[in-house]
Amino acid sequence: MSDLERLGEPLNTLAFCWRIERRDGVTIGLTSHDRDLVIGGLTYRAAPGMTPSAVRSGIGLEGEDSDVAGALSSDAIGEADLMAGRWDGAALELRLTQWEMPGALWLLLARGEMGAVACKGGAFTAELLGVAAVLGGPVAPSTSPDCRARLGDMACRVDMAARRRIVAVDSVTDTEIAIGGLAAGAYAFGTLRWLGGANAGLVQAVVDNGADGVTLSDPPAFAVASGTLALLTEGCDRQLATCAGRFGNGVNFRGEPYLPGMDLLTRYPGA
Repeated sequence: MSDLERLGEPLNTLAFCWRIERRDGVTIGLTSHDRDLVIGGLTYRAAPGMTPSAVRSGIGLEGEDSDVAGALSSDAIGEADLMAGRWDGAALELRLTQWEMPGALWLLLARGEMGAVACKGGAFTAELLGVAAVLGGPVAPSTSPDCRARLGDMACRVDMAARRRIVAVDSVTDTEIAIGGLAAGAYAFGTLRWLGGANAGLVQAVVDNGADGVTLSDPPAFAVASGTLALLTEGCDRQLATCAGRFGNGVNFRGEPYLPGMDLLTRYPGA
């Protein structure tokens, strides 16, 4: 029996199922049913408060986004993890099944990634961005005096093997992370990835660094104990002089530092 034939039956026992996979590989399943369901080896935990908004689809690019709302649960999706960004960009599938025969009906309603998240009281609302949202981005890169590549990516091609370092944190004061034995300025515009503690897996931007520590763009989401391990990755200010001088990589610079800017268009005769 096809999915459409099952939906045409006079009596149905339907339930929504969400499969959410974070970027770090953590995968959970949630269902609107009042009991857990096991489908395809994944246990979909009962979360009756989880409800989707109207799911729209069409041949255009404008009708494939929707919202998912639900209650915050410490063992599934907690407010602290949402606000810390652990679920940002998570792959999400919304399907319809029959709770009497889990998996017999397995109708895909929506697929995409988790976008903006809002929390209020004991509930949250998450935007589901459809796959067509990717097509809404720019087709070609805009010109810029700064490099558009990211240090170490396929466009940059700088070998990052020797530019990452595991360090132990001495102390944390707001955005200041005390770490000894660093090369001043080497990790500015880089990243710090927490390897232990409550922040494990979270990545933060490094604004600047001295010989005895780094400055983050934001304070860590959770408390950090002395001795917590972190992975520091060097950064780049995206300037041609840095690319050629520090990295010897001027040939791969992805910018137009000598292209006249908008100020040229505003000049007038005699200026």
